[in-house]
Amino acid sequence: MENKQLTVAQTIDLRNKYIGQNCELFFKHNPLKIVKGEGQYLYDQDGKEYLDCINNVAHVGHCHPEVVQAGVKQMQVLNTNNRFLHDNLVLCAEKLVSKMPESLSVCYFVNSGSEANDLALRLGRQHTGNTDIITLDHAYHGHLTSTIDISPYKLNLSGAPKKPDYVHITPVPDVYRGKLRADQHPDEDMGELYALEVKKIIDEQVIGKRGQKVCAFYAESLQSCGGQIILPKNYLKNVYKYVRETGGVCIADEVQVGFGRVGTHYWAFQIDGPDVVPDIVTVGKPMGNGHPVAAVVTTKAIARSFAATGIQYFNTYGGNPVSCAIALAVMDVIDKENLIENARVVGDHLLSESKKLQEAYPDMIGDVRGIGLFIGIEIINNPKAKTPATDEAKEIVNRMKDEERILLSSDGPDANVIKLKPPMVFSKANADTFLKAFKKIILDIRNKRMH
Repeated sequence: MENKQLTVAQTIDLRNKYIGQNCELFFKHNPLKIVKGEGQYLYDQDGKEYLDCINNVAHVGHCHPEVVQAGVKQMQVLNTNNRFLHDNLVLCAEKLVSKMPESLSVCYFVNSGSEANDLALRLGRQHTGNTDIITLDHAYHGHLTSTIDISPYKLNLSGAPKKPDYVHITPVPDVYRGKLRADQHPDEDMGELYALEVKKIIDEQVIGKRGQKVCAFYAESLQSCGGQIILPKNYLKNVYKYVRETGGVCIADEVQVGFGRVGTHYWAFQIDGPDVVPDIVTVGKPMGNGHPVAAVVTTKAIARSFAATGIQYFNTYGGNPVSCAIALAVMDVIDKENLIENARVVGDHLLSESKKLQEAYPDMIGDVRGIGLFIGIEIINNPKAKTPATDEAKEIVNRMKDEERILLSSDGPDANVIKLKPPMVFSKANADTFLKAFKKIILDIRNKRMH
């Protein structure tokens, strides 16, 4: 029996009645009711089409038929936990490991990125025997208690829990508006400068003040919620060296940016060169194209340390046959449809054209940064002071939705960075649609500001 179609007002009433108040919606003052998705498009209850520029979860496109069919086919036969032998689990692990550097060869399957990051912390602590974690400012690693503790994106908010003493926050390597800026250090290696901030924490806080050693350096390979930050070259290379010198491990959170989004490599940590290889990698969101599946991939040595506890690791749904069938289909589609190359070509076009807008309107657009289909456009009030234009960024997001039917979001510590991380099937024509509408609204806001 089909559920009856509720009106938007009825849906909102029931949501207000039964759903926690801090479970926020996109566009909460004029929320969208989405009833269908296809490729890079979403459709509301009236059949209106919206271009989706924010859904990195629907990695190979909303409701990709091959991914859907893989899930349906397996669900019709069997879905059970992974303590029975099943081919899908081992074939999915084999495929995932084939995309990693050689040393990363052992998988643990879970249900979400938050769960993957929690497990990665357990692995790091068991292997090193240490507890101290170094995390980037504005980072977000998930909604579990353990991951909130290492997520300044949440810890910085009023009402957030107190930061644990074993967590150390290093400046996010934002070379545009961060602690160390490229325009203030024109001839210096910004990656090395920011890496020295991590070394300073190790020497002064972890070893000096607490008399401890580092457990792990934990970082998103590209920082998404923190404002679409591209880590400067040599940053990870130097940080990994400093952390390993003290016996710590290096954890790369690829939950938002993995599976080819960068357009040049399968994983974003690979951007900094072949020598940059984490000890633990967490993946999620795009892995299931909307289905809840995630994983932790690590080295044999770390896996042995974890097994040496004698405590069984069991995850009821992690690695179930349906999840693994879907994840396999996603990876097959990425390869078959050449989506990594598409991310490079379309991303390069989007980035270069956005930079032209920045050059034309420097009083509105302070910075454009990105790689592949991961781009941030920083909206400002004053190009010299780089003052964040939070209200204007919010206006852009709302007007793009209401007037142009293009879905965006804004983020970063001042909520002034327009985020672009669309499904990987996003085309050049889609990019041009966005650019035309974005320019129109930018000009309108700019004209109002001048008058």
